[in-house]
Amino acid sequence: MKTTSKIILILFFFSVSTFLQSQSISSELIPVKELIPNIVIDLKYASTDNVFNNQKLYASNECYLLKELVMKLQTVQDSLNKIRTLNSKNFPNGIGIKIWDGYRPRSIQYIMFEIFPDPTFVADPATGSSHNRGGAVDLTLVDLSTMKELPMPTKFDDFTAAAGHDFPGNLLPADVLFNREFLKKIMTELGEIDFYIAEWWHYSLKNNKDYPLLDFQMK
Repeated sequence: MKTTSKIILILFFFSVSTFLQSQSISSELIPVKELIPNIVIDLKYASTDNVFNNQKLYASNECYLLKELVMKLQTVQDSLNKIRTLNSKNFPNGIGIKIWDGYRPRSIQYIMFEIFPDPTFVADPATGSSHNRGGAVDLTLVDLSTMKELPMPTKFDDFTAAAGHDFPGNLLPADVLFNREFLKKIMTELGEIDFYIAEWWHYSLKNNKDYPLLDFQMK
């Protein structure tokens, strides 16, 4: 009986410890603008401007990510802001990041997967997405003097081969290929963030799976 009681106590404290660890990790989600006030946020799932039956899936346009990821984005943003000339084009106010998606509640993942059940582009909610951990971000680049997006291979959430990093460069306009490769280079080398081969806009923490899957709506 004493041995059984000890085992029960050990299991109890292990469960409590795991729960508290999970709570601590989830508290590391922060508003991106807290560290990067000049970043552009345009969450497509907080509006009807999206490919998932034009449903508004998020309660607000406020983007949250793991603090670790936000700090890496801050490094990239600071570097981009200093650019004045790139690929023979002038940027009087520099270049900036524009975010289309960040942390995504797991319940939303189920809705998205039901509409588009292709795990190449929409992760199976049974295993979860790096977005559900707050460890991934969908983004592009903008000219801060005009706020126009730099030309890229496709629109956001274009679930075709053309969205991939492996889409042949000779099939793309030269400036589009340059922008795709520049974004990848600055995100992976300066930001030390992983790219996703099938989507030019998707980047994630290398260790994102160390964080738990979450399911709560931001208000």
